[in-house]
Amino acid sequence: MATESVIEVRDLTMRYGSRLIQENLNFSVQRGDIFVIMGGSGCGKSTLLKHLIGLSVPARGQILVNGEDFFTASPDRQTAIRRNWGITYQRGGLFSDLTLAENVAVPLQQYTELSQAEMAELISYKLALVGLHGFEDYYPSELSGGMQKRAALARAIALDPELLFFDEPSAGLDPLSSRRLDELIVQLSESMGGTVVIVTHELASIFSIANNSVFLDAETRTQLDYGNPRELLYHSRYPLVRHFLSRGGTDNPPPGSPGDRP
Repeated sequence: MATESVIEVRDLTMRYGSRLIQENLNFSVQRGDIFVIMGGSGCGKSTLLKHLIGLSVPARGQILVNGEDFFTASPDRQTAIRRNWGITYQRGGLFSDLTLAENVAVPLQQYTELSQAEMAELISYKLALVGLHGFEDYYPSELSGGMQKRAALARAIALDPELLFFDEPSAGLDPLSSRRLDELIVQLSESMGGTVVIVTHELASIFSIANNSVFLDAETRTQLDYGNPRELLYHSRYPLVRHFLSRGGTDNPPPGSPGDRP
């Protein structure tokens, strides 16, 4: 079955002023992927995510979305492309002075002409999808960390995005909440037919949800490997990649991985 690239990164170099972050990045994200950006601390994972969502401009190279160069597109065209994205940030990014319903309403108010009644119905539906039915009038401060992450996800999927981006979605969560969030991401990806790009260093998440990945190296400042993380665990030609994915030993990798997903 043929695959289709949703994102193509070509010869990408990222800099902050004169400081090189990463260079010569080349990889693609296929439609339906749960794609992980991984690597050690300080390698530029979040910086790459900022480039993918258009918050940072490449020093060199291209980022193509459905075959279109995002950074040479007009501002109006960039806005139209972003209309098909959902983004959640490490701290959730919820507006603390808005209820959950009001938070989820933000993209609907910005990009649609739905009536108040239609909007209220859709908001309740999206919150129910993430297990927060009945929490419309709660404020973020009244929720646990895991519930805040799910509320942020409800806002991210408000417009049925083609692409979902996550920056360390499990940060600050206990293992059970982290696992439930991983399961929710997989369920939403499958039910919505969307493509997911995640920044994470959590091995449990990498092996439980990802079927594609890129590994960034802080020392050489480029990607070392790219592909299914379970295959990289055993077959990467780079010892650093195998060590990262095994945390020092490959005899007992985490069980049951959609690294086996087609």
